[in-house]
Amino acid sequence: MFKVNSKKAVHRIADKSFLANRTRNVIAVLAIALTSVLFTAVFTIGSGMVENFQRQMMRQAGGDGMGVLKYITDEEYERMRGHELIEEISYNRILCDSVENEGLLKRRGELYYMDDTGIKLGFCEPVEGHKPEAENEIMMDTRTIQLLGIERKVGTPVTLELVVHGKAVSRDFVLSGWWESDPVFNVSILVASRAYMDAHIEELYKSYGKDNWEMTGAINSYIMFGNSWGLEEKMERIITESGFSQDEGADNFVDSNVNWSYISTNFKMDPVTVTGVFSVLLLIVLTGYLIIYNIFQISVVKDIRFYGLLKTIGTTGKQIRRIIRRQALVLACIGIPIGLVAGYAVGCRLVPVIMASVAVWDKNFMVSVTVNPLIFIGSAVFSLFTVAISTAKPGKIAAKVSPVDAVRYTEGTDRSKAGGKKGFGKARIFSFRSKICSMAAANLGRDKKRTVLVVLSMTLSMVLFHSVYTFSIGFDMDKFLSKYIKTDFLVAHASYFGYQYSGSDTSVPEHMIEEIVSQEGFEEGGRMYANIRDAEFFTADEVKGSRNFLEETALPDGTMPCAVYGLDDFPLKKLEVIEGEIDIEKLKSGKYILEGIICDDYDNPYLEFFHYSIGDKAILHNYRGTSDVRSQNKPADYEFEIMAKVKVETYTNSCGIAYNYNFYLPAEVYQGMTDRPGIMNYVCNVDAKGEEGMESFLKNYTENEEPVISYTSKGTRIKEFEGLKNMVLLIGGALSFIIGLIGILNFINSMLTSMITRGREFAVLQSIGMTGVQLRRMLIMEGIFYTAFAGIGSLVLGTVMSLTVLRQMLSALWFFGYRFTLFPLLCMIPILLAVGICVPGIMLKSVEGQSIVERIRMDA
Repeated sequence: MFKVNSKKAVHRIADKSFLANRTRNVIAVLAIALTSVLFTAVFTIGSGMVENFQRQMMRQAGGDGMGVLKYITDEEYERMRGHELIEEISYNRILCDSVENEGLLKRRGELYYMDDTGIKLGFCEPVEGHKPEAENEIMMDTRTIQLLGIERKVGTPVTLELVVHGKAVSRDFVLSGWWESDPVFNVSILVASRAYMDAHIEELYKSYGKDNWEMTGAINSYIMFGNSWGLEEKMERIITESGFSQDEGADNFVDSNVNWSYISTNFKMDPVTVTGVFSVLLLIVLTGYLIIYNIFQISVVKDIRFYGLLKTIGTTGKQIRRIIRRQALVLACIGIPIGLVAGYAVGCRLVPVIMASVAVWDKNFMVSVTVNPLIFIGSAVFSLFTVAISTAKPGKIAAKVSPVDAVRYTEGTDRSKAGGKKGFGKARIFSFRSKICSMAAANLGRDKKRTVLVVLSMTLSMVLFHSVYTFSIGFDMDKFLSKYIKTDFLVAHASYFGYQYSGSDTSVPEHMIEEIVSQEGFEEGGRMYANIRDAEFFTADEVKGSRNFLEETALPDGTMPCAVYGLDDFPLKKLEVIEGEIDIEKLKSGKYILEGIICDDYDNPYLEFFHYSIGDKAILHNYRGTSDVRSQNKPADYEFEIMAKVKVETYTNSCGIAYNYNFYLPAEVYQGMTDRPGIMNYVCNVDAKGEEGMESFLKNYTENEEPVISYTSKGTRIKEFEGLKNMVLLIGGALSFIIGLIGILNFINSMLTSMITRGREFAVLQSIGMTGVQLRRMLIMEGIFYTAFAGIGSLVLGTVMSLTVLRQMLSALWFFGYRFTLFPLLCMIPILLAVGICVPGIMLKSVEGQSIVERIRMDA
């Protein structure tokens, strides 16, 4: 046989056939575009959330470097900077042990020289002025300028009191520029020039080590890699392949850290995450498949005579499949770009809504979505995959049809079963000519697979919306508020809300508390003290045999880190007792203490955190004093008797970090155990008339007077609750709407194509006496049957889903309560019914443009 190159002929036939199916093309492009919208919106939302969560955590970490080489020398820097894995590396040299200006006592100051990379990675780019160049030039953040009490003007003189290798020195600078401070990062960063570093190079030798905590002269180099996967392994390679060790005891030890703000650092392929992602992608693929498959299935049925004629002139099945694949590819090339653009726009609009609902407390929360090529590549690949699997079966059907059967084909007939009672031929239709409903039902039975697909696509959107609605009404505001706030207002340093509270340097100012107390409507309030990460932090003697999942490591002296809180009477009375009784007067004697027990999301105490029995002795230790270096303070020991056990509540009476050992004391007792007690938060209640005024006062005060202080209230938490609820409704509603639109498109396409392919049949019926009104009624009944089946299916499936899957899901979420409802389904059924009535009537006009004789002759 001669091999004939028929590609051009096949392409020409495919293109001509494509242009002849304009209605199908429009609907197919819409369907592919909507499928692509779903994929792109999901990928954009996922990417945007990861990007913004990372950015928020980077603000807390103080930079976006992926890893850092800590406390290295110039020689070590030079040996490691050229490693092949490194894309960017900064040079940040520490120029003093500490900055001792009085204005920075509550906000630690650090003086650096940074190269351009260090300035960029540390978010220190000046918004006014310029980077320091002369020896006496310096730049800093706006909060530091405020704390130092200098004018925010280029050229303003500033004197810094520095400690260099343990010696106090005073240096004069002029302000060259500044950047906006970030409330969630509570360190004052000051940047000097290269000229200053060169001028004082003799004092910038590194002495930091095992027994020396002087940081002057040490270099911290922040690193950027090509991507953020496997950061720890990359840091290890840089260190070891450069001839150094990660063993702390080795002479060539180099310390390092990876940036915890990168989600990939803590990313794990847990079953819940994998199942969730797979379920969403499967839902979208299924939704797209339902309509794209049906469109091409109907198209093949409509053009079956055309494919049969191609077979008679020698076209192979493989060539027919290529014709259909080419048409699908052209449609995908039109629909997918439209869907990518529209989906990205939808995702960009939804990301701020989602992120705002989880950052109500953060005044400086800024949301953005970066254009990520992977979003479009992934969406296009999944959309193309959906088109490919959707057109495979119709292509196979067209390829297998015989020329004789194709020419004789009438919709709904099956030659392999001809003569059986299951078909609905003309004789059977005529027997129902006086029964419009029976004829309509019989017409749906002609192609059961197509009917099922149309009904399923319509049912899917209704069940999804019902699930979203059930989910949204399950939000329980009382449960939500009880976890996040016990009082009307809670005021704290911004770092507290980012779980970065340390102690006296992140304390609530006493003068602000006085202002709060003086506000109209104030009823009652109280302070909560804690020193968590500063020099006066507490430790406890370990209770032998008492271990739990936190697996904290004991300190070198054998004691365990612990959280000790001091409470004024008002917050002390808010503690929820698990075991024992609280006698406040006895507690204030200084002989007793309350043990704090961590609870799960459902407020159930973890039994493994019960370290003591009532009446047991608890031994605590700290180094009390005013120095920022723990070893320079005086060691102190305390012995208490356990009076009762109370719940540790993450958002109201703790620092937000889970400690193995937790204790609560009256404020009077706590203040006698520390020289610089930090006010972790201040809580208060106001009367109903004063809520709005207090909210307004705190908003203004924290924005203008104390920008590093933030607050939360019942009002803000209610907004956060409503935001979460609206987010679920918005995203779920949008998804339901798109899937519903796909279902309606499927229904319209099915009805329209059925009318076109049955045009000759309609003409025959009308030629023997069926009126146009009767024909319209029959088609309307078909539409009603479609929507009725979808309504019944959604009621059954929705009820089953609600009573099984949704009930189980909601019971697993702590601030939800399950409520059974069919309200959204009962509202949507009349809408679908209206569609089922209107669409067939409108579509009938598309086949009534020709006379009865012309339509009878058309396919003869």
